Amino acid sequence: MMLGMSLAAFTMVHVIISLTAIVAGLIVMFGMFGSRRMPGLTASFLTLTLLTSVTGFMFPFNGITPGILIGILSLVLLAIACFARYGMNLGGAWRWIYVLTALVSLYLNVFVLVVQSFLKVPTLHALAPSVPPAELPFAIVQGIVLVFFVVAIIGVMR
Repeated sequence: MMLGMSLAAFTMVHVIISLTAIVAGLIVMFGMFGSRRMPGLTASFLTLTLLTSVTGFMFPFNGITPGILIGILSLVLLAIACFARYGMNLGGAWRWIYVLTALVSLYLNVFVLVVQSFLKVPTLHALAPSVPPAELPFAIVQGIVLVFFVVAIIGVMR
């Protein structure tokens, strides 16, 4: 039981939060190309991404896992992004610091989505059956995601 929910129900809540954070983050990212700030959606993206990491720490685990390390990194990046956005109002260098930290946090969520998809979706798992996935199809998808985010981050920062 976590927060009064079964593990299955808690997992579903975590997944819904994560997917909603990713969708909000992608909308915010594409808005950044047009210099649109979207304050409400930005706050939702940052809050939901924070909740994704926090709820991720509530799952039972033994020792330090890659997911825990990604969660810690995401929290550090989100703290910097929130400070840049709300504490420094995107002034001066804080604009590019915000863009970088917020979008790398989004990338980390998408990275985990791809990992979990290859672990949980039977068709994808058949393409990369090792745990964690390490086969070529998984590497290709993660490579495409990485290149997409590198290009997007560079494009937004310009």
